[in-house]
Amino acid sequence: MSSKRPKSKDKKNDAPAETAADPAHPESIFPMVLTSATQELFACRADEDVTGDSPYKLLRKEDIIQDMKMRAAISDFSPIKQTVLDYPGDELLLVFDRDFTYGQSFYLVLTVEAMEQILKPAELESGAGAGEQAQEGDSDEDVGMVTTPVSQPWVPLGSDREVEDEIFTDSRPRLKYRISRVRREFGAPISFSDRNALETKDAFMECVSYEDKRFSLKEMEGSRGAQAIPDAQTASTQTKWTYPKNMCTQYEPRQFSEEEKENCLKSENLKNFVQSVAIRFELAIQQNEIMDVFFDDWASLSEEDGSLGGKADTHLKEYQSFTDLHHSKEKTISYINWHPTISGVIAVAMAERLTFEERVGGANKLVLNPSLILFWSFSDPINPQLMLECPDDIFSFEFCLSDPNIIVGGCMNGQVVLWDISAHVDRLQGTRGGGGGGGKNMTNDTGAYGFEEKNENETPMVRYCAVSSIDSGHKAPITDIQWLPESFELSRQGVPLENKTGVCVQIVTCAPDCSVLVWDIRLAKFGSHEDERKHKAEEKVHYNPNGASNPFKHLDLCWKPLMKVTLPKIDSSGEYSPFKICMRHNTTDIQVATLHPEKVEVPDYSMLRIPSPKQLKTVDDICTMFYVGTEDGEIVYTDWKLEKDHESGKLFSRKPTHRYVTHDGSVNTVRRSPFFEDILLTVGGWRFAIWKEGVMNGPIFLSHYSQTRCTRGCWSASRPSVFFIGKEDGCVEIWDLLEKTHEPSQVQTISTARVTSIKPWIISSKQHLLAISDHFGTLHILEIPWTLRSTSASEKQNIRKYFDKEVERLIYFEKRQEMRDQEKKEREAEEQRLKAQPPEKNQEQLEEEAARAYEEYLSMEKSILKDMGLLEDQSVI
Repeated sequence: MSSKRPKSKDKKNDAPAETAADPAHPESIFPMVLTSATQELFACRADEDVTGDSPYKLLRKEDIIQDMKMRAAISDFSPIKQTVLDYPGDELLLVFDRDFTYGQSFYLVLTVEAMEQILKPAELESGAGAGEQAQEGDSDEDVGMVTTPVSQPWVPLGSDREVEDEIFTDSRPRLKYRISRVRREFGAPISFSDRNALETKDAFMECVSYEDKRFSLKEMEGSRGAQAIPDAQTASTQTKWTYPKNMCTQYEPRQFSEEEKENCLKSENLKNFVQSVAIRFELAIQQNEIMDVFFDDWASLSEEDGSLGGKADTHLKEYQSFTDLHHSKEKTISYINWHPTISGVIAVAMAERLTFEERVGGANKLVLNPSLILFWSFSDPINPQLMLECPDDIFSFEFCLSDPNIIVGGCMNGQVVLWDISAHVDRLQGTRGGGGGGGKNMTNDTGAYGFEEKNENETPMVRYCAVSSIDSGHKAPITDIQWLPESFELSRQGVPLENKTGVCVQIVTCAPDCSVLVWDIRLAKFGSHEDERKHKAEEKVHYNPNGASNPFKHLDLCWKPLMKVTLPKIDSSGEYSPFKICMRHNTTDIQVATLHPEKVEVPDYSMLRIPSPKQLKTVDDICTMFYVGTEDGEIVYTDWKLEKDHESGKLFSRKPTHRYVTHDGSVNTVRRSPFFEDILLTVGGWRFAIWKEGVMNGPIFLSHYSQTRCTRGCWSASRPSVFFIGKEDGCVEIWDLLEKTHEPSQVQTISTARVTSIKPWIISSKQHLLAISDHFGTLHILEIPWTLRSTSASEKQNIRKYFDKEVERLIYFEKRQEMRDQEKKEREAEEQRLKAQPPEKNQEQLEEEAARAYEEYLSMEKSILKDMGLLEDQSVI
């Protein structure tokens, strides 16, 4: 319900707004923006001095002129300077335009007529408000003054009913209770005492609620609230301590007597039981033979996904570490190698942690501290199982592929050393009896020379069997050494020949002295019977201080290389300095000899002789090309075959076919992939590269420069796409080319010192190990996780496709480079041709030349006519 007075009030409020928004003279309105400084200066701040209810403000003309003089062009009134000066009145009206009727927050009235038209509705509104308060009242003449609002009676519009409905009222008269006590008890003395409230009458009363059957209330509507909270329960317990007692119980099995057993076997119940279950039992046995009931189907189903990162465990785990407080003190590990046939045995070469200057200065101390190769076993991580004595620090050593008991190593002084550990195989395998027997022979012999007997538990020291001649060997430290497979041997000219002995008899070494040498462990064939008698006499003179047979005593101190391969530079004089080598040959026989060493019969090496090349057949399927990583970071591809000079008859090496400057440091790794014989990994400096043999355009994969130097690299033994890169800061980068190619899949810190060597090994299908050595002489054995050792069925095919695509990319870029070079040559030739041509002449020059030629023609014509007498000379006339 509404009344008339509010409606009339709304009309009066709307009247001035409509008049102000639509004045009679719109050209006299000037919208303007006043800055906060101007608003404070003229006391017309928006929503404070002027509001929507009181939007008018009279400004003195003198104040506006003074502001324009003081602030000049900065003044907000400068755009209407002339209009203000021509204004006839003393005051100008400024209106606060809250609704932006004219586009700005203020507008200035520039004429007196417009100001009166705007102010008149305001005066009428103020007069009407005063008339409602008092019928005979005068309106307020001051336009800028705000009138006080007058309270009006409240007019109900229906909300009062809702308020009344919410008010609670009494539906019945209120109950009244009167409580009093006996008159005589007022003022009487009070005495308090303890008593049982339950036994004393009228001492305890309970007012229990009950249901009044006289009437009932029915709830029509109710408000309920609910909140979900967790159930909480507090409980506590305490164990009761009792005195401990010693108790023991002994059980004795219940057994049938012989008579009971006989009766049970002859009973009808047993026969019926066997006949009833015989068919089911036979069926169960057949099913166990047909299908493996313990096979994990879920594991086989998840193999494909697991190889791509399905397993949570992806990091290398520390399995074991080896270090010796005496032999590893202040030394580094230069090289490591797993024993090919004895599981859990690894050999490490210890070297002095000295620079060249320190090594020269402390040469006397190095003699007293011999270099060693230590054999560690997982069964005893504290003490080494075997020690090999070395004449100098060993930088590389390898087990013989056909006989793992024969070990060859390269020394720092350039000598090649041979060891025979066949007498200590039982000790490495964990059978101390065999090792003790070997130690017993050694003890008897040493006792004969006056030495004290040694303890059987002491680590035996094995002396080398033979060492090469220092004059005929390398002149620099041997950095790489390899056995040639038993499938072929090399002649003095490098021609591959058949190997009738069936065992490995030749060794290849390289050193930075610009040479690659081939050694043969067999004795050279005697030229006459006299030479053979002399050799037998020398054998009787030689003795072995360890009391065991020495099959290589014929090589000791007189061992010379069979062939020498040099590496002359392609584009200049001088030779390359090899640091690592990698040959390509058939590895099938190598794997069989490694996996089944018992199938190879090891001959007596002292009875072997180097045969004549004329008696052997040439093997044509052996590739004689090999890769060489140099000390300067170059990768050289050359042939080991030698050519004979027709004039002098001397043998010389060919120049390498290709040379690539890829690494910015010494190449420390050149390894072929165990899955692809034409894929190689090279590591050197701050980057590594992957090559494909036969692609001579360059590496098919080249890493970016890393922040730390790369010290070693190694392929994974189980996954074709995975390889490991050791860094100078002790980290190992794990690369998976099927997952990422721009960065390693993961980086793991192994040690705080430089990684010196990395070698993987497969113990079983469920245990793959990775051996990593550091510069401080510690050997770390890490267990490879499932994701890095389990390969999928299509991984080898996918990585082969990736390598093929990289080869196509390399060929494409080379073709495009050739095309760009051809375009560059053609562009340069065109520029030279344009420079040789004379510059083109413009139109003016051509016209001048034509005029000059025409004048010459006229002069020549005139002279001819004069000579013919057809034209008289004007000068004579």
